[in-house]
Amino acid sequence: MRVVVQRAKHAKVTVAGEVVGEIEFGLVLLVGITHHDTEEDAAFVADKIAHLRIFEDEHGKMNLSLLDVGGSILSISQFTLYGDCRKGRRPNFMDAAKPEHAKHIYEAFNEQLRQKGIHIETGVFGAMMDVELTNVGPVTLIVESK
Repeated sequence: MRVVVQRAKHAKVTVAGEVVGEIEFGLVLLVGITHHDTEEDAAFVADKIAHLRIFEDEHGKMNLSLLDVGGSILSISQFTLYGDCRKGRRPNFMDAAKPEHAKHIYEAFNEQLRQKGIHIETGVFGAMMDVELTNVGPVTLIVESK
């Protein structure tokens, strides 16, 4: 799994002009799944993200996690995170999981986060989506499974 994590003070996702997910404060996650990812990978990455200390404490240091600050997550599936651009001019998406497998792992990942008490909003799996966010910091990280 490969997840781009962005700290946000507001974010929303629309499909065909309709808002399908929106948060006021927390993290935007762009979630990529590859063929060999498992539910164990989803649990590992969910735990890592929930406990990442990327929010400021009273001294302005990044010492607090999403769980500490009570933030929400906007989770967006994004197969293009496994696009290989090393050859030619068109990305190769052979490393991206097939939709059936990717959807299963993506849903397991979101469920792992929900079980930690985190409010999750999502886009629509496989849809063309518009994602809007105000990135705070900016803080953007990449978290990958083992």
